[in-house]
Amino acid sequence: MIKRIEKAEILMEALPFIQKFHRKVFVVKYGGHAMIDEKAKNWTAQDVVLLKYVGINPVVVHGGGPEINKAMEKMGKKPEFVHGLRITDEETLDIVEMVLAGKINGDIVSKLSKFGGKAVGLSGKSGRIILAKKKLKKIKTDNGEEIEVDLGRVGETVEVNTDLLEILINNNYIPVVSPIGLDERGEAYNLNADTVAGDIAGALKAEKLILITDVDGIMDDINDPNTIHKRLTVSEVRKMIEDGRIKGGMIPKVESALYALDHGVKSVHIINGKIPHALLLEIFTEEGIGTMITKD
Repeated sequence: MIKRIEKAEILMEALPFIQKFHRKVFVVKYGGHAMIDEKAKNWTAQDVVLLKYVGINPVVVHGGGPEINKAMEKMGKKPEFVHGLRITDEETLDIVEMVLAGKINGDIVSKLSKFGGKAVGLSGKSGRIILAKKKLKKIKTDNGEEIEVDLGRVGETVEVNTDLLEILINNNYIPVVSPIGLDERGEAYNLNADTVAGDIAGALKAEKLILITDVDGIMDDINDPNTIHKRLTVSEVRKMIEDGRIKGGMIPKVESALYALDHGVKSVHIINGKIPHALLLEIFTEEGIGTMITKD
């Protein structure tokens, strides 16, 4: 009986959050370990479906870098990088689209459907959700000279058209979006998934943007969980970037977070997808498990 009461108390702890977020849009950027490990895939899918059933409207955005590299190797094509940036030629873009819009997107839709969700797989090309343009990237050479690098078919978002997403949301579907966009001439581009998630969250004026990663959140020491920042403001995050405390792969995630907050999103959460039911723990408990970023 005590255990049953404890379960009831857990459900009651979630009630205020369910009431607060009813009918709100949450954009979930699905990445890292949660996309690879079978158990993590299951509990992430279960969490997303549960959000839908309690009246929250999740929109899933995903990437798939490791899967793209595997596919390229199988096809005998070696990934090319310049200063850590992937070069995407025509052939590489074909592989990227095949992996993202085909295999990964379909797998996520299948998982959500397995647990009772009505999911629809899309790319940014669908209904021209993402209007993109070629991304121009400047880097500094070892001697300090700034040069422009041609990354090929790598793009950045110009505009997000939410019409199709809103139709699906309003009809109780879960949109699952891969980060491929079209320019005005109908040319396709590969986009950064973290950035696209922020762009979509901002366009939808989402309540939350949730970035599922392989780390607990923003930490002063990546190897020490005790250094995690549970709550940060935009100005605090900008200061941490300036000081070099936020660096590497966390920068695109944080930049996505700052963009989303600047465009109407209420809060951004960075959580560890290795933790079972990380989404539910972050959303429906007072203490959460990751880092929450809000406006000042």
